[in-house]
Amino acid sequence: MSKLHVAYLSLGSNIEPEINLPRAAQLLAQRGQIVEISSIWESQPVGGGGDNYLNACLSYQASFSRDELKSDVIQFIEAKLKRRRSRDKYAPRTIDIDIIVFNDEIINGRWLRQAFVVAPLAEIYPTLQNPETGETIAETATRLRRHIWMKPRQELSLRS
Repeated sequence: MSKLHVAYLSLGSNIEPEINLPRAAQLLAQRGQIVEISSIWESQPVGGGGDNYLNACLSYQASFSRDELKSDVIQFIEAKLKRRRSRDKYAPRTIDIDIIVFNDEIINGRWLRQAFVVAPLAEIYPTLQNPETGETIAETATRLRRHIWMKPRQELSLRS
């Protein structure tokens, strides 16, 4: 039997996000188990134009390695939901799925400086230690939210 891995994924969209976020979660659930889901948060786009983003995090359990999760699951879902990549890394998108934590390893510390990632992550993994500051992710989220407009969208859910 393959070893199960736990990943914390960040999902974001600002093109039909009310449709694309739950659809991405449904597609993820077809390939593994969604264990926990954060609230959906609305924030303004960072570095570019377009509509406000909706973001959420979920914990995900599957037998995929990190590379397989990225190539076989995430890239497949992004393509299925018509994610278009361009030179403009801030361009509007139907879906963006990033691996934030894999088996308790933080994949890229830059995500821990982004309120739109940290606020939802703090809901489902508040005790994760931020190696850059020594804070818990819950403490980092509180600090970052003081400097950016964000609001939870309680009327929305990733659950279909």
